[in-house]
Amino acid sequence: MLLVADIGATKTNLAIFSREDGPRQPLAEASFSSEEYKGLEAVVRDFLQGVDLPVDRACVGVAGPVIDGRARVTNLPWVIDETELEEALELSRVRVLNDLEATANAIPILEEGDVETLNVGRPVPYGPVGIVAPGTGLGEGFLVWDGSRYRAYASEGGHTDFGPNSSEERGLLEYLREQFDHVSYERVCSGMGISNIYDYLRASGYADEPAWMSERLEGVKDKTPLIVETALDSEKECALCSRTLEMFLSILGAEAGNLVLKLMATGGVYLGGGIPPRILSALKEDTFMEGFLNKGRMNYVVKKIPVHVILTPKAALWGAAYYGLGE
Repeated sequence: MLLVADIGATKTNLAIFSREDGPRQPLAEASFSSEEYKGLEAVVRDFLQGVDLPVDRACVGVAGPVIDGRARVTNLPWVIDETELEEALELSRVRVLNDLEATANAIPILEEGDVETLNVGRPVPYGPVGIVAPGTGLGEGFLVWDGSRYRAYASEGGHTDFGPNSSEERGLLEYLREQFDHVSYERVCSGMGISNIYDYLRASGYADEPAWMSERLEGVKDKTPLIVETALDSEKECALCSRTLEMFLSILGAEAGNLVLKLMATGGVYLGGGIPPRILSALKEDTFMEGFLNKGRMNYVVKKIPVHVILTPKAALWGAAYYGLGE
């Protein structure tokens, strides 16, 4: 039996898989609030108390860089160490993967209903595949064909320097430079990015914040869901929310195109994470693809690249299971 964990800043998903049932059919699963625990060990113990299944191995997907079997969760004060978990949980083997490496491992086993295609393109068989995943933070990863199967790799590309493509985005960069030592794509292309864009537009005088929006935002710890919900609601008029989402879509498209060019991802690019499925209707409009295609002389390359949205929230869990069961 394989224990699988998908650790995010907001929640931690746990499940148990077997080779007989495969990586898409968990025998047991549950979700826990990450902020309520001091570390993964306590979450696992709570989970295993509620199931009667013998677990001997584990595969853990972590939102953060993994170096020599050890990871510090980027937006959560947890440290995950393979050896320490093996000893604490009395397991024969623990593997720690970056969460985007886990998600990338799921791509070969995704089915038709698990994805939505934004651009059909002309994929090259066995070409590299890129993944951009805006959620709480911004994850990136990729897959490369090794001659017999795709192998997944992690990346910390979400922390590379943000490159603005307009005077408005340059204003955003300067605004954020006053608050942070380094302005990465994660600062503008994630859940925190949506909040940062909104704050910039409000501070710049782009539009007045409606009184009803001010009231709804008062005391809200994470205003991103409300901003997105309002931007997508045709019955509510909030210029700040609408423009925030438009800027986010343009920046996401640009960064997805950047990843394509860096990898020559002729096999396609996938949008993962928690945000894309929630804004699918907006992604189907022109703003995202315009940002994606705006590559000057390389436009002819990116316009042939398939673009898909991963709809299932279980991709990282399935991918970690696929990796762990295949070891």
